[in-house]
Amino acid sequence: MASHRTQVDGSNVFPLSLGLTVALLLALLLSVAIGPAGIGIPGVFGVFANPTAEATILFEIRLPRALIGMLVGASLGIAGAGMQGLLRNPLAEPGVIGVSGCAGLGAVLVFYSGITNQFALGLPFGGMLGALVAVWLLYRLSGRSSSTLSLVLAGVAINAFAGALTALVLNLSSNPFAAYEIVFWLMGSFADRSLQHVSICIVPIVLGWILLTRSGKGLNALSLGEDTAVSMGINLPQLRLAVILGTALCVGAAVSVSGMIGFIGLVVPHLLRPWVGYEPGRLLLPSALGGATLALLADIAVRTIPTPIELKIGVLTALIGAPFFLSLLRSMRRELV
Repeated sequence: MASHRTQVDGSNVFPLSLGLTVALLLALLLSVAIGPAGIGIPGVFGVFANPTAEATILFEIRLPRALIGMLVGASLGIAGAGMQGLLRNPLAEPGVIGVSGCAGLGAVLVFYSGITNQFALGLPFGGMLGALVAVWLLYRLSGRSSSTLSLVLAGVAINAFAGALTALVLNLSSNPFAAYEIVFWLMGSFADRSLQHVSICIVPIVLGWILLTRSGKGLNALSLGEDTAVSMGINLPQLRLAVILGTALCVGAAVSVSGMIGFIGLVVPHLLRPWVGYEPGRLLLPSALGGATLALLADIAVRTIPTPIELKIGVLTALIGAPFFLSLLRSMRRELV
């Protein structure tokens, strides 16, 4: 399979990142300009020159929504690249270690207990607590010096258990309206978010980004094999901890404010991998930029598609990502034959 790869010089990473940054800024501008109020791109710049009532819409509704979209998309993108590098599998994504499932479960439990009625920001905290529980369970089940296979199997078990508990909570809910709200939240959305949500999730998200970015050298070495990585002085347990904890922090915080949004962490790293010479470490930054751009474009799409009720972004990404996943799986099978 390596014979079909087109190696790309590392110097091409900079123009790729620059191009993705420009695309991200354009997507951000469109995100704050498009909506029912019809502010438009000229209106966005006009708000700064001559503040009007449209400034309230821009700064209290659309800007927080766009910022959440950027943070969530970037987290899913960089975490997907990190997990694919750690597991050395292009089909891996953040949910494989159970972080997304446990973060969703934590948020659902907060919903179910009624804590959100007393504490409006209990939902994000519940999601982040669930993500941290996932990491604790992962290391209890697999051990600190475990192999990559043990991590995968432990993640599958955690995901299945979290999914079962989430279904149990929904089944036991005596309030059908609460269950309905939980289901809709789990579908994923950036709507109705405030700058408070941004301030709560941004610290763990940035910490997760730092841990993942600092793991780049180790992921490059690991791509040559575990024995080779150890011979190069890479501490594999420490590398796994950094990637898993980084994923837990940024993806857990992302899920806690947006709900479950799948496939961004799978699609983006796979599309960008050929442009970075198939080196996992160089894939991290472009995947973060690409993930943020894709999340914003998907959010713009759900606002512009004419439907009676606004589509949930998690539904749209699943509709796009599932066929992509099947196509990728089919392509890999053909290469192995």
